[in-house]
Amino acid sequence: MSTMSVGSDADATFSDAERDAVYKCIFNRRDVRSQFLPDPVPEDVLARILRAAHHAPSVGFMQPWDFIVVRDPAVKRRVHDAFKIANDEAASMFSDERRQTYQSLKLAGILDAPVGICVTCDRSRSGPVVLGRTHQPEMDLYSAVCAVQNLWLATRAENIGLGWVSIVHPQHLREALGIPDSIVPIAYLCVGYVTHFLKRPELETAGWLPRMPLRDVVWFDQWHAEDGTESLLQHL
Repeated sequence: MSTMSVGSDADATFSDAERDAVYKCIFNRRDVRSQFLPDPVPEDVLARILRAAHHAPSVGFMQPWDFIVVRDPAVKRRVHDAFKIANDEAASMFSDERRQTYQSLKLAGILDAPVGICVTCDRSRSGPVVLGRTHQPEMDLYSAVCAVQNLWLATRAENIGLGWVSIVHPQHLREALGIPDSIVPIAYLCVGYVTHFLKRPELETAGWLPRMPLRDVVWFDQWHAEDGTESLLQHL
């Protein structure tokens, strides 16, 4: 990765090779659960990843996120215990056949990954009135999710795996990490080097759901309005 400083005066235009690298990163990003190695993530690499997350877009430039870096095995065990509670509950919500498939999947690498990162959202940051959030108050939550995506793509560019653990009660995650009730846990992320990256998303390979064709979710000018003459369709 380039050591170019953030905010430098370097040319902001992307070359064809740089553009292709961005798309390669996007299309090869995976939710990693099973392939983590115990190798530590160097501090300078972890700092680059966090810096990328911190440069996500945010409504009103409020930057509502905080990042809790988790490396203590005891803390990881508390998070994993919280995951197990929710995972057992989730399995019971599916029909018998679906439940068997669900239980065959490894859905978290909490204890395997050398680093955990919890991304949170402080909804009170910047005060009660925030530019751009006056009519869509949930925009601060979406901003924190943008930080997650930045972090995810940065890890992939560093050839590091990341898995998002969403099967957990937010309050249990608060208790495990000492997060105040006023702060919203957005994501607990498992981060580390991996043996390999899967060619396709694991849930797609397992037959849980297929990837939807892009043409099935693109419309023109109105909700679910088709336009058979639209030239864009030829490229989807």
